[in-house]
Amino acid sequence: MNLGRNELLEHVLATDEWDVIVVGGGATGLGTAVDSAHRGYRTLLLEAHDFGKGTSSRSTKLIHGGVRYLRQGNVKMVIKALRERGYLLKNASHLVH
Repeated sequence: MNLGRNELLEHVLATDEWDVIVVGGGATGLGTAVDSAHRGYRTLLLEAHDFGKGTSSRSTKLIHGGVRYLRQGNVKMVIKALRERGYLLKNASHLVH
């Protein structure tokens, strides 16, 4: 479903049954919502503000490809980040882009 914000709100209001309702769109809540939706559950994610506004907006962004370390000349961290990304691709490829 690829809808704009207003269409999404209309869909939420028109749907009266959900399999999973997640409160909080931080890293854990968003991950839970993505996983349950990927498994086919009708999932509603409730967030007080726009996504990325709270704690997650100030996270260390640990899951990335390591490019910023390359710019810093930290080759060991690039290798480590790529290895970790490989584990994610192997175990949860639907979450890695």
